[in-house]
Amino acid sequence: MSSRLPPPRNLGVVAVGGAVGAVARVAFAAWFPAAPGSLPWVTLLENVVGAFLLALVLTVLTERLALDPAVRLLLCTGMLGAFTTYSTLAVELDRLVAAGALAVAGTYVVLTLVGGLTAALAGLRVGQVLSRPRPQGGASRSELRWWRRGRRQGGGGW
Repeated sequence: MSSRLPPPRNLGVVAVGGAVGAVARVAFAAWFPAAPGSLPWVTLLENVVGAFLLALVLTVLTERLALDPAVRLLLCTGMLGAFTTYSTLAVELDRLVAAGALAVAGTYVVLTLVGGLTAALAGLRVGQVLSRPRPQGGASRSELRWWRRGRRQGGGGW
């Protein structure tokens, strides 16, 4: 009978990444606690930023870098998987509904879903841009045009 468990090395890598991500998530929540009945901004930001980073890192790792698969397990499955948190979202929604803060709960759900999807799409796009082969001389022509256009419009470019 074959084992369905991943190799011990993979489990260890995920555990180390998960410990880092979970500690970061809990630390942010402790440093910036939400008042009862108010929007849990920290969890919202953790989930949205985590969605962006997960899409970005996965795209760069799969399209640009040929690294050991353990890197993906460490950063994506472990660290970012533990940093983002569906379980905390569910508990906070339950508390908001129990406190009668239905408008806040609804806003939280919408911001989490729309923000997370938008952030993931943005992370995917940024990852694709970062993964494109660059000309030998540095920035591509389109990147230079974008930068110059921003400078003319007062945006400062990069």
